[in-house]
Amino acid sequence: MEYDYAIRKITVKIIDRLYDNGNLDKAALASLRSAATITSQRAQGVWPLLMKYLPEQFLSKNGEPTIGEIAVFAAIRLYAIQQQGKDELVCGDSTKKKAKDNAEADGVSLFTALAKLRANEDVRVALDRRIQPLLATNNIASVINSLTHLVEIQKATNQAMKIDYPLLAQDLYDFQTNYHRAGKVRLSWGEQYFKVNNSNSIKGEEND
Repeated sequence: MEYDYAIRKITVKIIDRLYDNGNLDKAALASLRSAATITSQRAQGVWPLLMKYLPEQFLSKNGEPTIGEIAVFAAIRLYAIQQQGKDELVCGDSTKKKAKDNAEADGVSLFTALAKLRANEDVRVALDRRIQPLLATNNIASVINSLTHLVEIQKATNQAMKIDYPLLAQDLYDFQTNYHRAGKVRLSWGEQYFKVNNSNSIKGEEND
């Protein structure tokens, strides 16, 4: 699809505008947190910002949200949930390095962050309970609802990790494109979530 990879760039621009170098748009962020969907009356406070950055090809022609609108709105709402109460930007770019001599990326995917959190046995059961139905559904509303709970769990742990919300927006867009791509997104999420512990398990078996 011609416009696939524009979603990530659009989300970057919107989050940059919401954060505004530390001068947070608190009204728009509050609107995002209080609105479960883009069609919610409470979402109207952020509509001007969305319409400014979403190209016409991503906008609805009949009042039914497009897959682009759903993906971007969900991602920036999740960002708003994590950003609440924090001055430092909580969104990062998992493709960029912090410095030339530093191998660590300036941000991680949400499921990579959750994988690190899963190492804590105190939250593993709760996380797995949210992850398992998420990886088994094709319903985008269910996916977004599960992601909301996962971000809330991740935020409550105060992990000092920046999440790549533009990447999540791209994933949510791809998820809605067709059944095949939804399966690829689910597999990618599952790999990110389970691979850390699987690697540790393999090392442990080799040492036995």
